[in-house]
Amino acid sequence: MILKSTEKKEKNEVDLVIGVEPAELEAAVNKAYHKNKNRIAVPGFRKGKAPRRIIEKMYGVEIFLSDALDDILPEVIRFARKETDLELVGYPKVSDVDLAEDNSNVTFTLTAGLYPEVTIGKYKGLSAPKPPVEVRESEIDSEVESIRKRNARIEKADRPAENGDIAVIDFEGFVDDKAFEGGKGENYDLELGSGQFIPGFEDKVIGMAPGEERDIDLVFPEQYKEDLAGKPVVFKVKLNEVKGKSLPDLDDEFAKDVSEFDTLAEYRADIKDRLLKERQTDVDETFETILIEQISETLEADVPEAMIDEQVENSINALTRQISAYGMQPAQYMQMMGVTPDEFKEKMRSNSEKQVRATLALQKIAELEALEIDETEVEEEYKEAAKRYGMELDKFKETIKPKDIIRDLKLRAAAKFLVDNAIVTEYKEPAEKSSKKPAAKKPAAKNKKKTEEEK
Repeated sequence: MILKSTEKKEKNEVDLVIGVEPAELEAAVNKAYHKNKNRIAVPGFRKGKAPRRIIEKMYGVEIFLSDALDDILPEVIRFARKETDLELVGYPKVSDVDLAEDNSNVTFTLTAGLYPEVTIGKYKGLSAPKPPVEVRESEIDSEVESIRKRNARIEKADRPAENGDIAVIDFEGFVDDKAFEGGKGENYDLELGSGQFIPGFEDKVIGMAPGEERDIDLVFPEQYKEDLAGKPVVFKVKLNEVKGKSLPDLDDEFAKDVSEFDTLAEYRADIKDRLLKERQTDVDETFETILIEQISETLEADVPEAMIDEQVENSINALTRQISAYGMQPAQYMQMMGVTPDEFKEKMRSNSEKQVRATLALQKIAELEALEIDETEVEEEYKEAAKRYGMELDKFKETIKPKDIIRDLKLRAAAKFLVDNAIVTEYKEPAEKSSKKPAAKKPAAKNKKKTEEEK
């Protein structure tokens, strides 16, 4: 292969013209022949036994070219990245393929993004507020009560159902006097107040006694299954059994049962310490995010579309992996979020552009401050990441290149530098919105205020 030419374009893009020599193209075509020959029928030959020249004579010499060009393209892209002195970003795209008339050689034109020239404004001494971190006793009470409820004993109760009970019910739903699919259940454990059923259902089960039967008249929500949305429904319900929750006493024995502590006081102190740490982490991350947004706004760079496209793809892949862990597909996620595929992609693109600008700004800080990462830091990051993803260290190293680890560590180091050199300003609680309408101001007072602001 040969790099024939490079031509810079607008928006930090470049066209790379790569020539594939006849011998390389011939090898690719021959590889395509061996891959496809078993699927091609030729009279007088068993499948897979017809010579290449016979197949080409019958179907045309172009029959294997498409596969050959697809097969050779990754090597063309690798060659382009290696041979050019330019700093390419993103994944080069094929903008033209020029095949010689005799099919002896081919020229690819690749369009790639170039790493942009970047300038940023002042990045030392940026400022942002930090709210105080505190935990109220009522919040600790709420946390303890939640643990207490999860450790409640479930006991049969010979009384009408109350909110918080588990009602064991038989039910069947009817629309226009006809049972509908998915509207029937037997001995179903329904926690009253959990919101598992449509609004109003659980409220009307409350008060039923074991053995009682009741018709519950409701209307399906407008945001429901298309064939049932907004329709009146009658549920025929029988309450078979009521299970009440018996909460454990809040004492030292409870603390011993649910934690590693011997006393309730120690357990509450640990909850407070954990909540304080979690909130401090949130506050610190928010502070860092605000600073990064501030420096990103000062960034001047002609960002190539390839960088944004690559970030969009990475973000979509990351989200797909995340929601797949919950057994959900992207189409289901978009439906749940109430967005169309185009709206989803546009939102991802907007967020990706912000991420790219933030990354460029942090990389510039790392460059200006000559931030370096040593081998020990790289090795530690490999170990922590492998543990986080549940992979063997050697296997993880095969999937992630050291340069990618170094890149991420430099971004973190730049963000830390930004924070370490920032100023924390006084935090002011957001003003509460008053339900009362503000009194009308006299014209004189309004003019006076304006005059003071202009001074």
